[in-house]
Amino acid sequence: ERLGLGRLTKMKPIATLIVLSLPPLSLCFQSAPPSAHTIHQPCVQFGGVSPRPARLPRSNPLLKNENYHCNRPPIPMAKRKWPPSSTSTRLSMCQLLGMNCAALTDFTFSFRGFAMRGGGTDVHSHGWGLCFYDGRGLRAFHDPDPAAESLLAKFVQTHPVKTLNMVSHIRYATRGEVKLENVHPFQREMWGISFCFAHNGDVSYFDRAKFANDEAGDCLASSNTPKTNIANRSCVKIPWIGRSIGVDDVGERPYNPIGATDSEAMFCAILNALRARFDTLPSLPVLHAAVKSLCHEIVTLDEQHEGTTILNFLLGCGPHIQFAYSWPGSREGSVVWNGLHYLVREPPFGSAHLSDCDYTINFATRTNDDDRVAVIATTPLTDDEDWVEIDKGELLMFDDGLPHVVPEECYEAELRKHGLESDAVPRAPSLEVDVRRYMLRRDFYQGAAI
Repeated sequence: ERLGLGRLTKMKPIATLIVLSLPPLSLCFQSAPPSAHTIHQPCVQFGGVSPRPARLPRSNPLLKNENYHCNRPPIPMAKRKWPPSSTSTRLSMCQLLGMNCAALTDFTFSFRGFAMRGGGTDVHSHGWGLCFYDGRGLRAFHDPDPAAESLLAKFVQTHPVKTLNMVSHIRYATRGEVKLENVHPFQREMWGISFCFAHNGDVSYFDRAKFANDEAGDCLASSNTPKTNIANRSCVKIPWIGRSIGVDDVGERPYNPIGATDSEAMFCAILNALRARFDTLPSLPVLHAAVKSLCHEIVTLDEQHEGTTILNFLLGCGPHIQFAYSWPGSREGSVVWNGLHYLVREPPFGSAHLSDCDYTINFATRTNDDDRVAVIATTPLTDDEDWVEIDKGELLMFDDGLPHVVPEECYEAELRKHGLESDAVPRAPSLEVDVRRYMLRRDFYQGAAI
């Protein structure tokens, strides 16, 4: 990404991490008392994980100069490695962009190409939004106008701001009208931390038109079945998830959607489950396992409804941490593939060319050896870099510009002091205590400087 002179000083090692050779083991949550609606989830497996794919060397030579001509016509289809699909707009979906960095970085390069897809080179013209962390604070921009035409989007592109963690979204409306309240990313405070969430896909289980018109009754009743009061159609209870991490529905919904999208309802349901499960700030390995269990639960519940489940999201959890989950797919009759891809830019840096406008930048001229940036997108933003597609059902945790695939890798972020931080909710007394609560074997973390 485009970097300035300001740099974060390289953090000195705070501990030595000893890599242990252990057989695969499991992190399981204590289940709530069984009920007729209990969903049996597999434990999150530790160990036995294939290594991340190696980054291939760049094949294109470095370019000496930059060229920015986003007002030119779109690049011919033959030159695009990942062109926008030509299919019925009825079958299109939203798109996501995320960025996670080791040093403060501005996101104008990626956002410039991404915004063109909002009504310029693609059909996602029903609004756009962007959230980025400034310390523990969260700055947000939302606009129901197309990103390719939005004056606010142009302002963001021409006024670089640096961050360690960013989430953005361009919308193609499938549920909910084209209104500001339905524009992603959505944001909520939980545990004294700002969370933000953007979703691409189709999850009918959280379709307001379905759960708001279920069997009539008292919407405050304690039941797994969402209710609505016929006399008050605005009184709607969103569906409950959480049995996969050991919490049953007791009727409370601290978080509720403001708009009418399935995405915001799902975000609120995830937060409701996490809030009900933890009375102290979870460590990152435990949080990773909990979020992945909830994702499996959502997919299982959604299989009860017609249509293809497509669930891709980015979840910002403070200034350092971002989760990316992918359950990809295409709508019936569509050739548009909805998944998630990522790349990591790190030394030795090269050049990159945007797919959606004729813009090339040479990162080697504006980076340091300690810079590293992970970029996540629905479809790759550049046509001369090596992007990796996230596997189906995989949850990645990004920190310090690196993907962490399985829970035990998340210890690295804890040792960097990048875990959840709040003055409102206490942390567990130690990582050892936190992982012991969830039946993690003691010999896994002994000797790991924790």
